[in-house]
Amino acid sequence: MRPLAGITVLDFSTLLPGPLASLLLAEAGADVVKIERPRTGEEMRNYAPNWGRESVNFSLLNRGKKSLALNLKDPDDRQALRPLLEKADVLIEQFRPGVMAKLGLDYETAAAINPGIIYCSITGYGQAGPKRDLAGHDLNYISDTGLLSLSMGTSTAPVVPPALIADIAGGTYPAVMNILLALLEKRLTGKGRRLDVAMTDNLFTFMYWAIGKGRASGQWPGNGTELVTGGTPRYRLYPTGDEKFVAAAPIEEKFWQTFCELIELEPGLRDDAENADTIGHRVAEIIRSKPAEHWRRRFAGKDCCCSIVVSIEEALADPHFKARGIFEHMLINEEGARMPALPVPIDAAFRADPQTAIGAPALGSENDELSKTSGRGPVTQSGETAQ
Repeated sequence: MRPLAGITVLDFSTLLPGPLASLLLAEAGADVVKIERPRTGEEMRNYAPNWGRESVNFSLLNRGKKSLALNLKDPDDRQALRPLLEKADVLIEQFRPGVMAKLGLDYETAAAINPGIIYCSITGYGQAGPKRDLAGHDLNYISDTGLLSLSMGTSTAPVVPPALIADIAGGTYPAVMNILLALLEKRLTGKGRRLDVAMTDNLFTFMYWAIGKGRASGQWPGNGTELVTGGTPRYRLYPTGDEKFVAAAPIEEKFWQTFCELIELEPGLRDDAENADTIGHRVAEIIRSKPAEHWRRRFAGKDCCCSIVVSIEEALADPHFKARGIFEHMLINEEGARMPALPVPIDAAFRADPQTAIGAPALGSENDELSKTSGRGPVTQSGETAQ
């Protein structure tokens, strides 16, 4: 028995935050039904590159789900959803505030049908506040909260972060955590709950140290000026002689001293409490004097918190990650091709057998079943009822 077996989730979301949240629930055993628009489905189905007939992004994010193709502006299609709303444990939506209300699918309406429903709304700025209706993407959210200002490169070389921090860390993960908390609460009380997950709200947690410093000392961190943003020689990326990088993070004194010994930094330059800039420049000179492989061998087996930056392809081939088994779960497409499923932060004990290949749903895969449940005629891919 997987932990969420028997839990039904209706997922109205698209793209990344909501679909990844429902993927985590599906991987733990929940029955997830995606509600998609007819003919084209959700946007992610059309993202390049394809893997077989479907977008590889869609395939990775929607493993093990079902699909209903419905026109939510059609009263008959919304009425066909009622049997699912009556039995659903969780509803996830990611529209701008007010959109679900216009469709007659807001929390109040859903709760009147099913008082135990856990209704999770994921948005950039939340259901209330002056910015609630603003359009935005990840870069806007980390910009508006000050997170980007801590490490954004220079005016001549601005840096866009490599991960969608707000979408996943501010949206997906808080949504899943709060859904699970609400499911526990429901077990005790029998009542559902409205969850307002604002991606921007949840980014401030990541800046605990920056907020603490500013409020306690009145000195607010700048761009790349602090311990974990490159403001010290002890936490920095150093180019090697062959244009690769050493990721050096010997923050603690014992690691710093080991690092200094390994790179043979002059003894007079090892106290970085003074002349940090001079020391940083000298460390950079030393690291650049040798290729990455030299430093890889030099740091191997030593406690100095240093590594060589590798490519994604190299990381996927790392024996450590293979030994951990994080790529054992399999994804399959409609043509029968297989690839490793997206690694997710769900313990393997809670997921399906790794050797069971599981695919993403074809658009409208559950429409026939919905027709039987709702008592209406077959629903076509155009969203119309066949006569």
